Amino acid sequence: MSRVHLDLHGRVAEVRLDNPAKMNAFTVEMLRQLERHLETIERDGSVACVLLTAEGDRAFCTGADINGWGDLTPAEFARHWVRDGHRIFDRLARLPKPTLAVLNGHAFGGGLELAAACDIRVMAPKATLALPEAGVGIVPGWSGTQRLARLLPEPVVKEMALFGQRIGAERALAVGFVAEISEDPRGAADSILEHAAGLSPRAVEVAKSMIHAGRGEDRGAMVEALGSAAIAASADRDEGVAAFREKRKAQFPGT
Repeated sequence: MSRVHLDLHGRVAEVRLDNPAKMNAFTVEMLRQLERHLETIERDGSVACVLLTAEGDRAFCTGADINGWGDLTPAEFARHWVRDGHRIFDRLARLPKPTLAVLNGHAFGGGLELAAACDIRVMAPKATLALPEAGVGIVPGWSGTQRLARLLPEPVVKEMALFGQRIGAERALAVGFVAEISEDPRGAADSILEHAAGLSPRAVEVAKSMIHAGRGEDRGAMVEALGSAAIAASADRDEGVAAFREKRKAQFPGT
């Protein structure tokens, strides 16, 4: 049974978590489903924006289902559960399309890390943010001490991770983690994406790459991607490919 759905609404791809009985906590299979959907979105040129939502109104996502990792050996926990989640969330963060998370309810642990992997967030007034891992004897494993620490002031991350405190919507807005607080976060998100879907996809992709490179989000890959995109549009590239195929010496025009 699929617990992570992919729905297309025109040029917007909606990725929807569907495990409300467990407050949309991630299972192993949900992680795999998310990764498959991200691969589909990456390769679909018709998609301009990505919307991340969740079923129910209690929680956006409360992280990882403890039944999914509680019995893993230390090696399995580190090598698979943590690394797989980290890889998949990194893939979301590096999508070339703009991404928006609708925090309809609480975002705890891996759920907060998932939201942090999106470009912007809209939050319901009663939703809260937390990093409760220390309460069950673990630490944030899907970028909570890394990406989240780049998005939030260090004392705010420490307040959650070291002191077990929750952060409310007004505080999240004040520190810039959410773009908007709304009683209808899905409606607010739809309004934002309606405008975004009309922008130049290529310009948005390049701007996102530049912003990420500037803050150190996989900087090496971003720099090489931008350089490769520039050279791919050159006459030198066309001449190099043609010369290779025709088995002759290339005569590069330098343009």
